[in-house]
Amino acid sequence: MSASFWIGLFQLFLVVGGALAVSLFIIDRLFPPVRQVQGSKESYSSRTAPVTRMATVVPPPLQWPVAPAWLPQYWQENLRLVGPLLVIWLLSFVLPVVLAAPLNQISVLTGFPLGYYMGAQGTLICFVVLTFVYSWRMRLLDRRYGVDPAELPEEQLSRRRYSLRYLAFGAGLLLLTALFVVLETWLQLPSFLIDWSFLALAIGLYAIIGIRSRADTLDAYYVADRKVPGIINGLATGSDWMSAASFISMAGALYLLGFEGLAYITGWTGGYVLLVLLLAPYLRKFGQYTLVDFIGARYPGAGARVIAAVFSIIICFTYVTAQVTGIGIIMSRFLGLNYMVGVIVGLAAVLLCSYLGGMKAITWTQGVQGIILVFAYLVPVTWLAYKLTGVALPQVMYGEALSSIEQLEQAQGLSSYVAPFNDWSVWNYLALTLCLMLGTAGMPHILVRFYTVPTVRDSRSSVAWALVWICVLYLTAPAYAAFSRWEILSEVVGQPVVGLPDWANRWASTGLLTIADSPDMGGNGDGVLQYHELQIDQDLVVLATPEIAELPATVVALVAAGGMAAALSTADGLLMVIASAVAHDIYHRTLNPRAGSRERLLLGRIAILVVAVLAALTALQRLAIIAQLVAWAFSFATATIFPVLVLGIFWRRANSYGAVAGMISGFLVTAGYMTLTYIMPEWALFGISSSAAGIFGLPVNFLVTWLVSRRGPPPDPEVLALVDYVRYP
Repeated sequence: MSASFWIGLFQLFLVVGGALAVSLFIIDRLFPPVRQVQGSKESYSSRTAPVTRMATVVPPPLQWPVAPAWLPQYWQENLRLVGPLLVIWLLSFVLPVVLAAPLNQISVLTGFPLGYYMGAQGTLICFVVLTFVYSWRMRLLDRRYGVDPAELPEEQLSRRRYSLRYLAFGAGLLLLTALFVVLETWLQLPSFLIDWSFLALAIGLYAIIGIRSRADTLDAYYVADRKVPGIINGLATGSDWMSAASFISMAGALYLLGFEGLAYITGWTGGYVLLVLLLAPYLRKFGQYTLVDFIGARYPGAGARVIAAVFSIIICFTYVTAQVTGIGIIMSRFLGLNYMVGVIVGLAAVLLCSYLGGMKAITWTQGVQGIILVFAYLVPVTWLAYKLTGVALPQVMYGEALSSIEQLEQAQGLSSYVAPFNDWSVWNYLALTLCLMLGTAGMPHILVRFYTVPTVRDSRSSVAWALVWICVLYLTAPAYAAFSRWEILSEVVGQPVVGLPDWANRWASTGLLTIADSPDMGGNGDGVLQYHELQIDQDLVVLATPEIAELPATVVALVAAGGMAAALSTADGLLMVIASAVAHDIYHRTLNPRAGSRERLLLGRIAILVVAVLAALTALQRLAIIAQLVAWAFSFATATIFPVLVLGIFWRRANSYGAVAGMISGFLVTAGYMTLTYIMPEWALFGISSSAAGIFGLPVNFLVTWLVSRRGPPPDPEVLALVDYVRYP
């Protein structure tokens, strides 16, 4: 690229960044500053009785409570419940994969091949059941031991109030969409005006929530005062989870890969079973602010804390870059902005929430964003299902689409869409699925969400409700891919190139679609579009399908707003983790323990600004597709964070030396395999791609942590007291 390009890029970031910094500085002066280090300490001081409520402020070192006499029996009953559920979890996704080919010979419901159906829907339903069964059984166990606190009246009131607000917002969104459809039909509103209106209304709403929910204590900034009801935290967690990869890329991966794309479906949901069984309740019992706080307390010393903080930053930075890429795609296509300008505008919207309000504003904003993104995802595919099948139930009726796709594929000489392992080995499928699951359970921006609920019981229920909300979208993604593929095979493939619809030309300008009929591009030059001549990037499928199906412009704009909501909701949470890692975990906990609340808050906000700019610069390079960037982040989480958390809770002998050695070795193995196979794919072991590199770092981390811990000194008594403390509610 020319020097003028980089000079222009620098000037653009200087102007926009400077204007944003000045604006945020002015807003910062208009609101009261953070008042104290522990915002809700007094409000929780009355909840120290072990049977009624547990304190949210962790006791100082050497002052962990003495474990109750019944803890060994309670812990054994918990393990006897966790063990069988883990076996069911494992079999529920491994068996359908191994037996996919023979199961596909059986047709169920509206034409689903059974092997495909189990990967697309059956396994997910099993995951939801497992999370609710565990939450229910553990609540019964807690009651038997007298540690299940009754919900306080103010908590009931808060839950009902916020639930009604979100229900009212959902109804309002439905009415707004209907109003725009009517205006588009009667007044012929131009599509660009509808696009701008939806995105402007959405971003304006996020900004208002961010400003009104501005945090005035560190408890509010880091953990939303620990007052988020379980069901509302589930909504926010699901929104935080359903990123640009889920909204934009997942259905596209299914469209292009067929059966193999189901690895993303099961991988990004199965991890929630591990969360509820292995991590979420124990982290909530520990309390504090960040994931690294637990690692630092469980593995004393600056080494484990700093390394975990650095890896959290690497994981979240990799992930947030993918969200920024999605923002740029949406802005460039739907608003006609340059990709680079779109990235900057989208990041400005992110910063309005995460810069000012912290976790408090992010939580309430994510609830709104979750409703928008799920609603935006359901409307087009429901409309398309009704158009193609006459029944507006896409999750059920896409079996008919699969049957039609099979007939079209046979007529056009294409490989079967639902047949397993046309492109991947079974080992790559299982490795990627497991890597995504374990990475989910070790993802920092999800784990910190369980600090925001009042009790351990709420942490379990929030995992279950989050998975329900996520599955609303994930059960629909295969339908989206199937109906899109059916529409393209029947209405686009085989048509004259000169007569292609306008949407093809519009999306070609984004670089996500190429018409390769020319012999120079690999086509046959006959002027008729063949399937292989329509080169569609997987990041395009969801965003373009409403146009492909000739749905109203309002639906197109709604999908754009949903994609933005998905990217922004996840980016908010990721930037929050990075800010807390820099300001709280590294600076305050390690370098300057005497740092005041305003100093820490200022450093966190500076970190957010710097990381946002770096993520934008990285996203401009378009290093990889969104789903692959996200998969890399999950590999790092699988190989570094997840093992030390699980061992820290379930193995008392794990020590600081082992944790440090395990995290470093797991990261190096993962990064090495990732780099090698990305550059030279033919070197992949058992066909396992770079996206699943964490599957090699995971056992190395476990093994190294075990060996070093066994050879090193045992943990101190206060660390063992901490382990006992987190094992009961």
